[in-house]
Amino acid sequence: MDRIAISTDKAPAAIGAYSQGIKTGEIIFLSGQIGLNPATMELQTDTFESEIRQVFRNLESVCHACGSSLSSVVKTIVFLTDLGLFDEVNGVFMEKFTPPFPARSVVGVNELPRGARVEIEAILSIPGASN
Repeated sequence: MDRIAISTDKAPAAIGAYSQGIKTGEIIFLSGQIGLNPATMELQTDTFESEIRQVFRNLESVCHACGSSLSSVVKTIVFLTDLGLFDEVNGVFMEKFTPPFPARSVVGVNELPRGARVEIEAILSIPGASN
């Protein structure tokens, strides 16, 4: 099966040996996004809300780069350095997604790249899409 890299300058450039996304058949895997502003490559740290909203802007940009949107997300994995922030995460999820909500895992971690407090990766399903 073919693997097609997804890339956009509207999301932070990869800081390592990975792609922003990979499309294979009808499934697209988005790499984890942190709250980096793609123009400055600086982390949005004013508030946790501004950080997680930047994460979603980054995810949306990669979705758009593959001709899709957040409405195609079927699974997310959220990494949090403080599980006490779960309610704030859940509130933004309720704004960004509509029922049926994507499947989701939330994992508490000690640290994330660049001092981020949240990282989110996603899996999209685009029926009828082909390589």
